[in-house]
Amino acid sequence: MTVDDVTALLDIAFPDAQIAVEGEGAKFALSIVAEAFAGKRPVPRQQMVYAVLNDQIASGEIHAVSMKLQSPSEVS
Repeated sequence: MTVDDVTALLDIAFPDAQIAVEGEGAKFALSIVAEAFAGKRPVPRQQMVYAVLNDQIASGEIHAVSMKLQSPSEVS
């Protein structure tokens, strides 16, 4: 799985978001700013992202994911 692969999956799920993906192999760090996160607490936000990546996590293509998830109003 490449950074571009992960980015493409997230772009489909969060089309109006600002998405940055770093990593290699099976470990990735995500930074996503999306209106979809507005009014949601951290765990539901993470669940939204895990729902997108679940197949890749289950297959082992993605082993570890760290996330920074914000709504546009939270960006400083």
